[in-house]
Amino acid sequence: MKPHIVLFALATTLLAACSTTQPGSTGSPGSAAASTGKVKPYPLKTCIVTDNDLYSMGTPITKVYGNQEIKFCCRPCVSKYEENPALYRAKL
Repeated sequence: MKPHIVLFALATTLLAACSTTQPGSTGSPGSAAASTGKVKPYPLKTCIVTDNDLYSMGTPITKVYGNQEIKFCCRPCVSKYEENPALYRAKL
């Protein structure tokens, strides 16, 4: 196969994968919450873990747990949240 055809096929595959899920989302494509649009938007302007501004560490990380969108200021906050989600979800 010619190199430009391989690159085109790879780029097409990556674009298709990116268009099926939102970056940082844990919801799978076609899941009930994602397909019906019933994901609740994140209501805070701060990180659910640290209470820092969402943009304090760059672009916020967005994940969906169940039917709730959660935003984090950085990747370590995602890990902290996942250790004890009930503690942090009380903030919502």
